[in-house]
Amino acid sequence: MSITTTFERLSEEEKHAHFMERIDAGEKIEADDWMPEEYRKTLIKLISMHGISEIMGALPEKEWVPKAPTLRRKLGIMAKVQDEMGHGQLLLRVAEDLMKPYGRNREDIMQDLFSGRLKFHNVFHMPAPTWGDAGLIGWLVDGAAIMTQTNMLNASYGPYARALQRICAEEVFHAQHGEAIIMALAEGTDEQRKMVQDSLDRWWESLLMFFGPAQASTTGSSKQDTTIKYKIRTKTNEQLRQDFFNKYITRALSIGLDLPDSSMYYDEETELWVYKQPDWNYFKEIVKNNGPKSKERLRLRELSYHNNEWVREALSPANEAM
Repeated sequence: MSITTTFERLSEEEKHAHFMERIDAGEKIEADDWMPEEYRKTLIKLISMHGISEIMGALPEKEWVPKAPTLRRKLGIMAKVQDEMGHGQLLLRVAEDLMKPYGRNREDIMQDLFSGRLKFHNVFHMPAPTWGDAGLIGWLVDGAAIMTQTNMLNASYGPYARALQRICAEEVFHAQHGEAIIMALAEGTDEQRKMVQDSLDRWWESLLMFFGPAQASTTGSSKQDTTIKYKIRTKTNEQLRQDFFNKYITRALSIGLDLPDSSMYYDEETELWVYKQPDWNYFKEIVKNNGPKSKERLRLRELSYHNNEWVREALSPANEAM
């Protein structure tokens, strides 16, 4: 009797126990492997949201491509936008493989975005009215993204972990690109330094919200618990937020920026940053697509999707066979 036949004869509980043994041993789960429905659905939701957020996250900076102050800056931000779109396409391919048992594909992911069933990251609902915002997105928003994504580099799902290897390597360059913009402004005129401070003040709450609430559910069970249980990631939302503070607070202060939260301090006893909580009710509204730029960016993405439908049709397998 083959190993496959023997496995198929196991009960669901036995299959689940075998699955947990595999990931506890550090094995990678592949797309064709058996996996619990909870694991598959968690991955689909996480990776679809990540992929869509990469695509939607290019839009605030896309606005600055024609307005960048120099040709060098224009080329840099254009390359970054291109990278983000590529990350999104890569991740949607990973999500699509997981969706096959449900008869769904990337087309369904896009329709879920347009209908509001699929959310994109809260930071990308926010406006970016100045060149300081373009720099801050690269420096601190991408810096926060690196914190989150490197936490999943050893994810139990192999295709996602491998995709993250490439994405994280490129995100490091994006963060350096943003930091270079911020440093140039911070070393510039009084007006330029004020631009950076204004950007930090406006983005501060969004940066706190980036990692999500410390405990996303009052029932004791949350998405972060599930992803940790299945070894998709290892740290909680609050641990990631504290890591972000440890890395960037001193950097911000060193270039003369003031913390938007004057009550914030480092507690030597607990070795944690104490800070004013953002408005989590506002966070809930943002992720429901009620943020300052939510509707505008969704409309832009939907128009682009429909206007370029002819490209997808031209590249479809049906046309390739003709």
